This record gives sequence, C-alpha cells and structure tokens, in this order.
Amino acid sequence: MNDSLRTGITFGLTSAVITTLGLMVGLHSGTHSKVIVLGGILTIAIADAFSDALGIHVSKEAENVHTVKQIWVATVATFLAKFLFALTFAVPVLLLPLSTAILVSLVWGMSTLAILSYAMARSQGEAPWKIVGEHILIALFVIGITHWVGDWASTLGG
Repeated sequence: MNDSLRTGITFGLTSAVITTLGLMVGLHSGTHSKVIVLGGILTIAIADAFSDALGIHVSKEAENVHTVKQIWVATVATFLAKFLFALTFAVPVLLLPLSTAILVSLVWGMSTLAILSYAMARSQGEAPWKIVGEHILIALFVIGITHWVGDWASTLGG
C-alpha cells in the first residue's frame, strides 16, 4: 500500500473510532436519546470526515514534498475511511436499545483500533503491546472525559 493511501486510511479509521465513540458516549450520558446520538454519528460522518480530509490535504501540501496525486489520494482516503467507518456506528444504534448499542460500539471501535494498532506496530517492527496499549489508553481517556462532560452537561438544562 502506498504512503498516501496508508496515511488516509489509518488517520481516517483512528479518527472515526475516537471522535465517534467520544461523541456517542458524551451524547448518551448527557441525553440518553437515540435520535440525538444518531444525529451526532451522522454529523461526525459528514462534517468531521470533510474536516479531517481537508486537514490531511493542507498538511500534505504544507510538507511541500508530495505530488498533487499523492495529496489527493491521502485526502480522498481520509474522507472515505472516516465517513464510512463512522457510519458503521449507526448500525447498532438503529438496531439495538441505546445502552446496548453504546456497549457494542465500544467493543467494535476499540477492537478496530487494537487491530489497526497491532498491524501498524508489526509493520514497523515495534512491540505491538506498547503501541496497542498507548492507542487504547488514549481512546479510553477521551471516552472517559466525554462521558463526564455529558453527565455534567445534563445537569445544566431544565
């Protein structure tokens, strides 16, 4: 796989897992509304996928070492990976009770992140447990904070 494609896919998948799970957990703890959580997932899939793709695009342009084709491959790969993978989190929300859907999504997202991290560590000759552990720990930190923020936000309204 070429570097531009790998950049887009790994960035898009990682971002999809962390931002979508963070948003889902925060919205769930703050509202307990299936409609709001689903709306959040769709928002992440669209707005954040475009934002991440543009961020990769500008970042690659700023490096001033990539061809136009390499930049666009990374841009499109980032968008598609983020958009499509974020949408997978909508499936359990549509099919299951919300609390169960959140748990299923956590398992799905963390498993995907662990597998991606493991494959990346192996391809770089690094110790997989270290890379997987680091990435899972960061994701859990984000999820924990968003849960707390959702709980806090639920106390503000009427």
